[in-house]
Amino acid sequence: MGDVSEVEYDASGSPDPTELLAFYGRQNHATTQSLDKLQSMVDASFCFVVARRGGEMIGLARGITDGVRGHLVECKLDPSCQGPACVTHTDGRIEHDTAGIAREMAQRVIAGFRERGVERVDVLAHETEVDFCAELGFKKAAGLMVMKLNPQG
Repeated sequence: MGDVSEVEYDASGSPDPTELLAFYGRQNHATTQSLDKLQSMVDASFCFVVARRGGEMIGLARGITDGVRGHLVECKLDPSCQGPACVTHTDGRIEHDTAGIAREMAQRVIAGFRERGVERVDVLAHETEVDFCAELGFKKAAGLMVMKLNPQG
């Protein structure tokens, strides 16, 4: 797993789309292959925190907001940086953050929301990430159903 003191956090808000695409690929995270769209995603994000070890991206957290509501839209950590209880090793899901790297990234995004005066922060978690989100202070929202729409048809 490496030494957590070797991890550097960058909240400059502008990760390179090529590096981002490579990170997603290593996590088997299905995403666009368009570098232009990835750059657009980065530009539209309120806060983007990247964790690197030895110069390589090992994690990211990203938030968007309209100023009233914020969304922690993703927090991903390479499974090799998670502990032995990491279950799926898929999609960079936070399942066993023993080194606290994902927690640090998420807390930096949440701190950005607080500084902006955001009144509510939501997160969408896979079943294996619920404990991680609860440790950050999120609570299950009763009665909500996740729905999605493909705008292309």
